[in-house]
Amino acid sequence: MRRFQPGNKPGSFVMDCKAALLEFLGTTTFLLLGLGGIQAGAAALGHPSPDSPPSILMLMYIAMSMGLSLLVSAWLFYRITGGLFNPNVSLGLLLTGVIGPVRFVLYVIAQIVGGIAAAGLVRGLTGMPLASNTRLSAQTSLAQGVFIEMFITAALVLSVLMLAAEKHVATPFAPVGVGLTLFVGHLFAVFYTGASMNTARSFGVAAVTGFPDGHHWIYWLGPTLGSLLAAGIYSLLVHHQYWLLNPNQDTDNPHHSPDDPVVRAKAAVSGQQIERHEAEGQGPRNSLNTNNDQKPATTGSTSGPAMNGGYNRREKGGSPV
Repeated sequence: MRRFQPGNKPGSFVMDCKAALLEFLGTTTFLLLGLGGIQAGAAALGHPSPDSPPSILMLMYIAMSMGLSLLVSAWLFYRITGGLFNPNVSLGLLLTGVIGPVRFVLYVIAQIVGGIAAAGLVRGLTGMPLASNTRLSAQTSLAQGVFIEMFITAALVLSVLMLAAEKHVATPFAPVGVGLTLFVGHLFAVFYTGASMNTARSFGVAAVTGFPDGHHWIYWLGPTLGSLLAAGIYSLLVHHQYWLLNPNQDTDNPHHSPDDPVVRAKAAVSGQQIERHEAEGQGPRNSLNTNNDQKPATTGSTSGPAMNGGYNRREKGGSPV
């Protein structure tokens, strides 16, 4: 059976629409679980006043609800739509060329509508006022709120770019790192801003509750600036070939592990050379070369078609395609 049927080619408008529809479903799933967890925590604490500071238990519960919800939902939809669920992540991917403008617009619409749908579902299923509005604490100024949202959103978007958009041996586990980034972002910022990091998350709840906070614009400006910051950092890293700073860090080839320190010490004392064995089945990673006239074997690259599917920009010092 052909993988791609007519009209279903990657990058076509039909495929973009299908992806956006599933991105709506994924965003709704993520925020239904995350906001539902926040709602359950508030109910267990007797629905404290929105103006009262959250307890440390509630802070941890909110962070775990949102972080684990993203981890699970992103892993479910990772191979389908990318599991973005966030207009600010979509913006970061647009700015770095991972997705095109058509898919970006469709994704943002799907994510905003998904945020509204999830907030409405939580409100209807629990029958209680939503306890998940993002708002500034009494101790947080408008400028502080914008910059806090900017930096935590930048961390989230950068985690997506480095763990998911960049392909490496740990890419299939990117949802774990991204979910943990959302978790620690909440640990830092829930007390100060509510830790949005996601315009769709804040807008959905605000739309269902009638926009009770007059500073909702913070959750558009701050995360948008965070997307720009993350895209800029990522672009600089790639432009300056960050992978050359720590070569072979993401390889699973054991021959790139450190040499046997005992063999190296003996070689240093005796003046003998160390011969490295790169191919599997040739014995240990290194051994003493007792023939002083023989040149030591050179270290071959483990990168190639079998490992990287063809062209490897890290091996040849090129730029991403």
